[in-house]
Amino acid sequence: MKKIYFLSDAHLGSRATADNHEREKALCRFFDSVRHEASAIYLLGDIFDFWFEYHNLVPKGYSRFLGKLSELTDAGIEVHFFTGNHDMWAFDYLAEECGVKLHAAPCEITLPVVSGTPQKAFVGHGDGLGDPSKGFRFIRSIFHSRVCQWLFRNIFPADLGMEFGLRWAKSSRLKHTRIAVAENGDRLSVSEDGTISNSLGDVLSRNIETEEPYQGEANEPLVIFSKQYLQTHPDTSFFLFGHRHIELDLMLSRHSRLLILGEWIRKFTYAVWDGENMLLDNYEE
Repeated sequence: MKKIYFLSDAHLGSRATADNHEREKALCRFFDSVRHEASAIYLLGDIFDFWFEYHNLVPKGYSRFLGKLSELTDAGIEVHFFTGNHDMWAFDYLAEECGVKLHAAPCEITLPVVSGTPQKAFVGHGDGLGDPSKGFRFIRSIFHSRVCQWLFRNIFPADLGMEFGLRWAKSSRLKHTRIAVAENGDRLSVSEDGTISNSLGDVLSRNIETEEPYQGEANEPLVIFSKQYLQTHPDTSFFLFGHRHIELDLMLSRHSRLLILGEWIRKFTYAVWDGENMLLDNYEE
């Protein structure tokens, strides 16, 4: 049987990275490499670093990627696009022009199997799940507000709106990568351009993104959410999320696994279901 692929967090167009076109091309080459064995591809959010659709305009700079989505759907491959916290303002363009199936919220899907009973998986971007932060939920409610979306679309000229959005996306990323900790325990600072320095001001590396590390089962929001969901949905075999930019393959019970898919910024990670096994892997050319 054909395979099902899952990936997330490409952040195409990000101003915090310098190789957007190369990553876009790599993503398209990945699609080409799997298209003959794929029945479906699930894009689990933050594929764009910022995306906002005006009535007759969409952001420039993604022609290869958007064309490739159309090629895949024209070939009969299902492409599912889940909005993330960076590209939640996808409305109808991707569905109408590229043929993707657009999802604004996580959902449960059924995975076909070679033999036996089909397995259930809960999939989505993951932002807000298990996160108790009231501030994050407040900001999220504003961004999801139809009134706020209307105001943004109709008050700001498109160029100004996109400039604001791209700057906001960059500052959001740098906010979460501002402070890092070296393996020896020293605190490292991350500047606006991604330069990492130690406490003495010595530059250690440049343009390297550091992400918040795995917080452990007791503190990781997506682990907490998945365990809670499993209590009322014990037949869920898999949870697949993006958002955190970490690679995680965790057994929640004897019959259930959580996979956090990493990112397509440096490591090019993805998951694939072949009808019997779910594998977390890296794309290498």
